[in-house]
Amino acid sequence: MTTTPFPTFAEALRVWARIGCLSFGGPAGQIALMHREVVDQRRWVSDARFLHALNFCTLLPGPEAMQLATYLGWLMHGVRGGVAAGLLFILPGAAVMLVLSLIYALLGDVPVVAALFLGLKCAVLVLVVEALLRVAKRALHGPVAWGTAVAAFLALAAFSLPFPVVVLAAGVVGYLLPARFAAPGHGRGGAVVECLLDTYLLANPGHIDSLTAAARRAGLIALALWVWPVALLAPVGGVFFEVAWFFSKMSVVTFGGAYAVLAYVAQEAVEHYRWLSAPEMLAGLGLAETTPGPLILVLQFVGFLAGFREGGGVLGGVGASILTLWVTFLPCFAWIFLGAPYVERLHDQARLKGALAGVTAAVVGVIANLALWFALRVIFAEVVPGPLGFDLPVLGSIQPLALALALLAGGCIFQWRLGVPATLGITAGAGLLTLLL
Repeated sequence: MTTTPFPTFAEALRVWARIGCLSFGGPAGQIALMHREVVDQRRWVSDARFLHALNFCTLLPGPEAMQLATYLGWLMHGVRGGVAAGLLFILPGAAVMLVLSLIYALLGDVPVVAALFLGLKCAVLVLVVEALLRVAKRALHGPVAWGTAVAAFLALAAFSLPFPVVVLAAGVVGYLLPARFAAPGHGRGGAVVECLLDTYLLANPGHIDSLTAAARRAGLIALALWVWPVALLAPVGGVFFEVAWFFSKMSVVTFGGAYAVLAYVAQEAVEHYRWLSAPEMLAGLGLAETTPGPLILVLQFVGFLAGFREGGGVLGGVGASILTLWVTFLPCFAWIFLGAPYVERLHDQARLKGALAGVTAAVVGVIANLALWFALRVIFAEVVPGPLGFDLPVLGSIQPLALALALLAGGCIFQWRLGVPATLGITAGAGLLTLLL
């Protein structure tokens, strides 16, 4: 029997950097990449522990893929491992997004750039639909889980209930009915799968306890660093305070992962603050899909445009962009460092697993609501309020080119299975070709 040594911090850094640079395609693709790297290929983490951490991160406000990386990094190497994994997941994409935001702000009205972004927006619509199908396949097992997803969709789309209410209600249902959310074959046969972390925890049962005090300190420091710029800017007011305050609120009320965050930001930034238009929001989402790292980096694009247009041009955009990243991601580190030690102690409790599975089922409804919101605004030029709070398209405002590009993107994803980078390149190129023709 051969024994593989527990990964060193340097080895883990290389893997987290690889994940950060290759994590295209939104949370569904990023989580699949992470699973392949740390579960399938290296067997650092067991599948059960990976899914337990994922369900907890889905329950938290903010981007679940980045928080999952932080959680797993902390499990293996403590606070420094969590900070490294989280930052390496963010920084490559953040650097690219800053450059792309600047290009869009300066050249976005140029017809060539507009044609490229039209293709990106149509591809993004299809990618959101694909994410909906993938998450539904993973999360919905049985009529109660399906009913929870449908109820979450109706609560958001028809009745505009707050995200925290919807997600927490789903968690309560899962807590009360844990068996109704379990996947078929759950707990089968007690098969033992070799996993370095589980083996290490068996040999060192005090490992989690030894990490808890430092994690608590790191979580409190992250909270203090998060609140500091908001308090500093409050007496000054202006767009920078609005950016800090809005994205700080977002970081605590948007449960359900990145797609829940996007639904909330798209509505508030477009309809309330008017920092950008719905097509520009979709363009930003397209940029986020073309960059590695969390899809939530679209918030950096929103913050950049707010600072660029109201805070003093390029310097204002860069400042607001950095501020957005600061108040968006510091709370994510705090939630993990403060919560993960206690969640690990509840790893085998059925009711907690049921609550987390209920939240994941509700996320399917959240993504469906986002897909509908985007589809109406990509395919139609005009949308009007309808019965029961649903938005309805003005049929005469259908945009044939956008519909054709969306169908092309659908063929790339579902028929030819070309992947995210190829799909984005093809649809952006098709949008440009229509302009030239």
